[in-house]
Amino acid sequence: MNRSPGTILPDDEHNATLVSNVHPPDWTNPEPQSRYHLVVIGAGTAGLVTAAGAAGLGARVALVERHLMGGDCLNVGCVPSKALISAARAWHAAGGAGRERRAGPDERARGAVSHDSDHSPHSMGAPVADGRGDFARAAERMRALRAAISPNDSVARFTDLGIDVFLGNGRFSGPNSVEVDGKQLRFKRAVIATGARAQAPPIPGLAQARYLTNETVFELTELPERLGVIGAGPIGCELAQAFARFGSEVTILDNGEHMLPREDPDAAAIVQAALKRDGVRYVSGVNIVGVDSANPAATHVRYEGAHSGNLACDQLLVAVGRRPNTDGMGLDVVGVDTDRGGIVVDERMRTTNRKIFACGDVASKYQFTHAADAQARIVIQNALFFGRARADKLVMPWCTFTSPEIAHVGMYEHDARAAGVDVDTLTIPMADVDRARLEGHDEGFLRVHTKKGSDKIVGATLVAEHAGDMIGELALAITADIGLSKIAATIHPYPTQGEVVKKAADAWRRTKLTPTVKAIFKNYFKVFR
Repeated sequence: MNRSPGTILPDDEHNATLVSNVHPPDWTNPEPQSRYHLVVIGAGTAGLVTAAGAAGLGARVALVERHLMGGDCLNVGCVPSKALISAARAWHAAGGAGRERRAGPDERARGAVSHDSDHSPHSMGAPVADGRGDFARAAERMRALRAAISPNDSVARFTDLGIDVFLGNGRFSGPNSVEVDGKQLRFKRAVIATGARAQAPPIPGLAQARYLTNETVFELTELPERLGVIGAGPIGCELAQAFARFGSEVTILDNGEHMLPREDPDAAAIVQAALKRDGVRYVSGVNIVGVDSANPAATHVRYEGAHSGNLACDQLLVAVGRRPNTDGMGLDVVGVDTDRGGIVVDERMRTTNRKIFACGDVASKYQFTHAADAQARIVIQNALFFGRARADKLVMPWCTFTSPEIAHVGMYEHDARAAGVDVDTLTIPMADVDRARLEGHDEGFLRVHTKKGSDKIVGATLVAEHAGDMIGELALAITADIGLSKIAATIHPYPTQGEVVKKAADAWRRTKLTPTVKAIFKNYFKVFR
């Protein structure tokens, strides 16, 4: 599964452009300066933000990258995945026949499919096309877009920012130095931002199979007839739905009881139903006991548990988590401790060596691009200016980009209980939002948890199309301690899906109209005539 540093497949003009920007083959590393204020190892989001921010403030910065600048986000994560997902959504909207169904009373109560109206493209006047999406064209579009975005993360750009860029393996060679291809980079402070990589479970025969991960799935140029997916977390669900919408026969094998087990169960149930409508088969409660790839015509995956069987597939995607990149860095030389979660850091992103910091996926439970960005800004303050910014105070939203999306910020209800925080909960179905109904995206709900007896928001989950674009208002509210009363007083444009946040605030305000308050108003209006 490993690729040589600086390579990415397929070998076409778009990837050639990408590589020329983020790992130019003819690049010659500069001669190191006598000492750097900051040496950053890893040029993914965390490393790029740290390096650019520090250099912008006048620091002497060296940036070290083994493989492709831009890291996972540009090359094998956010950028390629969202390009394919958007293409699958467009194909589904234009040609996918209406698979919506009528919801039962229980589903309406929890905000699932809430209307009897038909929202298929056919019902809206669009012709319904049979057949498959043009995956090859969508994949080429993805590669072209990725190449077009790559100058933002390129060697040339960061060199122009005054940063010394070194392409090669970086490892600590002494208490104040990092070695890259025989050159010593002396530092006052160092930052480890090496990210994480896909991990594979110890399944007999898996290592011999040519399985896919998020790092290789975007190398596909043809749509697999049958795609097997191991794991029902965000990556597994996003890609399973996208490939099913393109026309693959997709089966998810999972040892859990339902998809997206870390999310609100009602929210996960809506997404699970949506994937099922899109043709994804979900086999839950099973353990993979073996993979047989001896037959070139198909890979066979044997599973046991709640169900037992043998899944034949043309491609197998493994999406069961990620492993921090900490190997071969000489961490023992500088006294930097690790655990199963990666680099051990305190709330200020300091490692066990006070001169060395770490941020991003290699040191965080939040493995998101925006989390890496936020942590990098904290590292700049604390490493260079003796700041006391704290990563544990960050309010971290996230989103799973299925259709509908699930976005979340703050506490879940079970988190609040564990923390001893009593909460009131408001749930607003998207069916109550006119724009959602008009566009046929009335699945889902907004669920807001407030501190009991107050309007203080402690957490929220939103299940809707474009939920990720709407969760920011609630993240701001929690960050700035803006309660629902102020949101209720804020004018929201109509008709928009974001109006669901205003509706939640109005619903909270109505809870203040208690029988006692109603009696007071009644008496008032008897006098005021």
